[in-house]
Amino acid sequence: MNIRALKNKTKTYLAGDWSGDKAAIDKLHEWNEGNRWSLHFIDVHNLTQSRDNSNNCNIKTSLRMRMGISKTFVLIIGEHTKSLRSGACYLCKWYRENSCLLRHSVDNRSYVDYECDMAIKENAKIVILYNSIIVDRNKCPEMLRNKGIYKPMKKFNFNTWNVEWDYQTVKSAIND
Repeated sequence: MNIRALKNKTKTYLAGDWSGDKAAIDKLHEWNEGNRWSLHFIDVHNLTQSRDNSNNCNIKTSLRMRMGISKTFVLIIGEHTKSLRSGACYLCKWYRENSCLLRHSVDNRSYVDYECDMAIKENAKIVILYNSIIVDRNKCPEMLRNKGIYKPMKKFNFNTWNVEWDYQTVKSAIND
């Protein structure tokens, strides 16, 4: 699929700690793909993929193109989201002495910080979902701390004394 041909902003962009919060991201996909759920979105990451061996600049270019066709930006906040550094130029094999050997501009934002800035720039609907039963804005990247809709993805069930996924809260945050 040619991503440049998709001009309408109708897609949903998922961001987060893909290792630490994988269960939360997988749960969103489960709700989206299951027949018994009424949460439906088109995940922009399913349209095109970056190769794992791509340099950070190429990955950020791909992320920017995906954000350009996204109407909604969903950020999953977990324990380590705010401290993620993956994507910063100083971690790239092409970075030397404060410059890029490929002659790209140096951008030391993590992928998550870059995605958050792009969501603001593209004026996307911002949904911040916490992989938790509580919303703690101190865990949110600073640029989004006072923007968007904040909701927990989990709730405490007093009948069973268990923490469980809160489908209705997540659905209303994304669909409203």
